[in-house]
Amino acid sequence: MAQSTLRVLLVGDVMLDQYWDGTACRISPEAPVPVLSVKGQRARPGGAANVAVNLAALGSPVTLLTPLGDDEAADELVDLVVEQGVTLEAVRQAGYATTRKIRCVCRGQQLLRADFEVPVPQSAVNRLGQRFARLLPEHDIVVLSDYAKGALTECADFIRVAREAGKPVLVDPKGRHMARYAGATLLKPNLAEFTGWVGEPDDEAHFCRLAHALRQRLRLENLLVTRGEAGMSLFTARGVFHQPAQVREVYDVCGAGDTVLAALTHLIALGEAVPEAMRWANAAAGIVVGRSGTAQVTYEEVAASLHVTRSSSPTWLSAAS
Repeated sequence: MAQSTLRVLLVGDVMLDQYWDGTACRISPEAPVPVLSVKGQRARPGGAANVAVNLAALGSPVTLLTPLGDDEAADELVDLVVEQGVTLEAVRQAGYATTRKIRCVCRGQQLLRADFEVPVPQSAVNRLGQRFARLLPEHDIVVLSDYAKGALTECADFIRVAREAGKPVLVDPKGRHMARYAGATLLKPNLAEFTGWVGEPDDEAHFCRLAHALRQRLRLENLLVTRGEAGMSLFTARGVFHQPAQVREVYDVCGAGDTVLAALTHLIALGEAVPEAMRWANAAAGIVVGRSGTAQVTYEEVAASLHVTRSSSPTWLSAAS
């Protein structure tokens, strides 16, 4: 394990990912739907909690700051993240229900997903901000994992305070309000989020122009757009770097973005330049999409994958315009 000495403060929305595994051999007489005969249940940390356990697995000391309800789902999440080496700073809120996602699975395929979620109360958001101010001096890097559940309602303040303190801030965004992420060190939208902000590009050149303009408008040092099977594109003041996706069989893309964020953070904490961190993050994502559900990956697994695939460094395509 390549252990980082830099301490990561991760803030965001967490959820409990639950899986009901079974068989479906008949149709319900009540409605034209399959009947799942449940044979087993499992639970994994989701959302920012998945980012946290991935950071810990890679070798970064990480503190997870998040709102939680006072319920069984919260208790189970606490056990899952703490047992994997994460320091948890939970803002527990009576009356708030911790987000849960239940996936009904048959032979590796999802039949149905049921979500239980309510907005994070403003009182919990306020306490989160107070705890963030207290924890910030003890940490070196700030990571924001936004799933639009309410934990990062005040993320603009988090970014401003952290940058004023000289801390780099990496953000995985959600939603249409891109201005709230202005000033981040690195912003990592996926392609759908990016096009939701700037519109559909006509071609690759237009895509690059839109990305450069967005980076400048939001005062970002780095804009990294994850593009699925097309790989990743990083936009900086130097220009654009592109990393092709690793070709492999995709089993489940759930949580891949969390793994990318964690790998980027860990490699940057180790002192790697962002284009090299992107190469490692791309390899890490290629590993977890071959697994079922949200999953963790270790530094050694990523290093081995890069060696086997002989993944090349990102291609520098053009200067910034």
